[in-house]
Amino acid sequence: MQKILLWRWTFYFIGLIVLAFGISMTIKGQQLGIGPWDVLHVGLYQHFGLTIGTWGIITGFIIILATAAVLKAWPQIGTWLNMLLLGIFIDIFNWLIPDFTAFGAQMVIFILGVIVMGYGAGIYISPNIGAGPRDSLMLVLVEKTGASIKKVRTTLEVAVAIVGWLFGGPIGIGTVLIALFLGQIVHYTLPQSRKVLMKIIGEKDEKVLF
Repeated sequence: MQKILLWRWTFYFIGLIVLAFGISMTIKGQQLGIGPWDVLHVGLYQHFGLTIGTWGIITGFIIILATAAVLKAWPQIGTWLNMLLLGIFIDIFNWLIPDFTAFGAQMVIFILGVIVMGYGAGIYISPNIGAGPRDSLMLVLVEKTGASIKKVRTTLEVAVAIVGWLFGGPIGIGTVLIALFLGQIVHYTLPQSRKVLMKIIGEKDEKVLF
């Protein structure tokens, strides 16, 4: 049992770090635009100060409350940790990763960042410790609507990008690319990651818990 828990938490934390790294990579490729949720966070940052990561924590907390109201249950501890740690990791990586001035370099790091984000999301959701606030919202909508992960995530991120733009957040072709393709990447990386984890711990596949 301890071995199983260790592997689940290992997948969770590795996925969370990978996801934060990918998000920071896309922020460093800002000439192309940034991800829909980050458009919102940057817009709030420009209006009210604090940091991008801090606004990620605040919006995550609001989403947790809304999701809990729908499910009539509090999320798992992993969701709360995601709310806190993802914002912290993003601020750390934003500080560690150098800025790129050349458009070509920004384009490369942005594209790589989108791929890294997709794998990070798939890895950290797979152990069922608790999806992050935004992914929990996505999974709730998938269950309630019966639509696919890629369709729900794409719709959700397009809506968030519009709200972020209204707050003055930067959008561009990169924002559109993330909104359209990140959900499709997660659609494949989540079952892939879960399959690997289940093989390591010797269990059968299972439904994602909230």
